[in-house]
Amino acid sequence: MTEKVKLLDFKINCSEEGFLIALENNKEIPFELKRVFYIYGTKKGVVRGKHANKFSRFVLIPVSGSCKVKTHDGNNEEIFILNTPTKGLYLNKMVWKEMYDFSPDCVLLVLTDQYYSSEEYIKSFDEFLKIVKKIDTQILK
Repeated sequence: MTEKVKLLDFKINCSEEGFLIALENNKEIPFELKRVFYIYGTKKGVVRGKHANKFSRFVLIPVSGSCKVKTHDGNNEEIFILNTPTKGLYLNKMVWKEMYDFSPDCVLLVLTDQYYSSEEYIKSFDEFLKIVKKIDTQILK
């Protein structure tokens, strides 16, 4: 894992009634929430995502079922299996993401620190790599 992509462990509160996980801004979730959405009913063989975001950071939480997430930060590619609501996958800005192999019961909750803007999406992997290399080159100067 890199500093741009990491698994987060959530504290489980349990009692005779069952389990509860509480998530708060800037505590369990490393940013202020501005948008929440969820993905469900994804058909077999479908790949979701297939983009990077210039400004948004995300936490992906499988509240039900499972899926895989392939990430690429411009240098490193990793694959994560998300299959428990006790963990979330943190993705910093400028991380390519592809979600796939959704179980039929998968509900993938997505938390983000930005409001939706189509302007920030990079939908070409080659373009994403060019932008990341350009940023890396500028940082090294």
